[in-house]
Amino acid sequence: MNVGLPVVGIVGRPNVGKSTLFNRLVGRRDAVVAPEPGVTRDRKAAEAAWRGHPFVVVDTGGWSADGDTLDNKVSEQSERAMGDADVLLLVVDVTVGITEPDARIAAMLRRSGRPTLVVANMADSGARDDGRWEFNRLGLGEAWAVSALHGRNVGDVLDRVLELFDLDSDADSGSCPGRLDAVASAAERATPDRDESISDSEALVEGEAAVPAVAIVGRPNVGKSTLFNRLIGDERSVVHDRPGTTRDSIDTLVETEAGPVRFVDTAGMRRKARVDADTEYYANLRALRAIDACDVSLLVIDATEGVTAQDQRLAERIDAAGCPIVVLLNKWETLDAEHREGVLGELARRLHFVGESPVLRISALTGRGVHRLVPAVSAAMEAYESRAPTAKVNEIVQLAQSAQPAPGGARVLYATQAATQPPTFTLFANRELPATYLRYLERRLREELGLAKTPLKLRVRRR
Repeated sequence: MNVGLPVVGIVGRPNVGKSTLFNRLVGRRDAVVAPEPGVTRDRKAAEAAWRGHPFVVVDTGGWSADGDTLDNKVSEQSERAMGDADVLLLVVDVTVGITEPDARIAAMLRRSGRPTLVVANMADSGARDDGRWEFNRLGLGEAWAVSALHGRNVGDVLDRVLELFDLDSDADSGSCPGRLDAVASAAERATPDRDESISDSEALVEGEAAVPAVAIVGRPNVGKSTLFNRLIGDERSVVHDRPGTTRDSIDTLVETEAGPVRFVDTAGMRRKARVDADTEYYANLRALRAIDACDVSLLVIDATEGVTAQDQRLAERIDAAGCPIVVLLNKWETLDAEHREGVLGELARRLHFVGESPVLRISALTGRGVHRLVPAVSAAMEAYESRAPTAKVNEIVQLAQSAQPAPGGARVLYATQAATQPPTFTLFANRELPATYLRYLERRLREELGLAKTPLKLRVRRR
């Protein structure tokens, strides 16, 4: 994402349609939307464009004054977005009128001096437009009656946003319409089914495909968001001891000693049988898609609870996606010697299939051991993208067969590396090779080619 672009922040109380408006502006369903309040909790940013002018849109959780500890953390995220934005959109509900939270947010915005537009949402038809006049009493100028769901009058608001950016909103009109023009004709769409309501969940913004993406995954409440905030040096994700705090996948580009890396914080994933709400369904699905799209997955395990069956299932899902895994044993500093030995034993037993993937003992809260994470990610990616000469591959296979021939007269006649990401080898054999012998050849290839820290695939073709 281009950090030099102007920023539009979307703020307001819970359940007024902020995430629906965010999705409308970015031209795709990028934020989880559900009828109940409090779905969005973290700040989520994405790039959008209008009349050829790109900008960044930031979605926020609902601001509330008298909530619990978690609500206060969400409100803090909203207030930080207010301070960072160049233009703010205060979203209110035209069908409800001014509420006390609306008035309090408006007072904060007036004191900030930031350019602000009041967006009276839920104006699905002209019959509701007159309701916007009440919001003029907020002291932030004339309110705009819109329907974020159907796109009604959103273009007029964006024209005004461009004026507040001090841009010529008429320039390039029709020549470079941007992503929003492409979706303007999608007004009056029906509410989508579950699967249709999820975006393509591409972890990278267009134009940044070369930047590696690192997904932070794990069960709820194991410290993923704490680690994410430490890695990016900012509290973008709400951290709370209530499981399931993160509802969406939040990503940030970070400059590291190994170059730029995109870290993606994902929602905690539970067993399907325990997912009992649409919101959690969406969050789980996006987390799984983040795994599929990433270059490396950081599997965060709460060392105080040991390696659970759900940790094992998540590791199997990452392994099936074919991307390297770096296992992080979080809260390691809280364990005594006996418990540490037990956790390492569970790790060897339950996650044996990840081979020699790096295992880091860290504390996301204090930062202990986190400095080793980027080098481990770099090493895993280097192995993931490595390619070996065909002569070297055949030499390794032939020496392996000489040391231990396959049973039943089976033999690999020729071998080559067919692909990378992950390294994939094709073995041409005279007959079927037993699974145990394939594991032996895989182990030898790993050892000789230095591929211990990455997934590896073997394909056998008979000649």
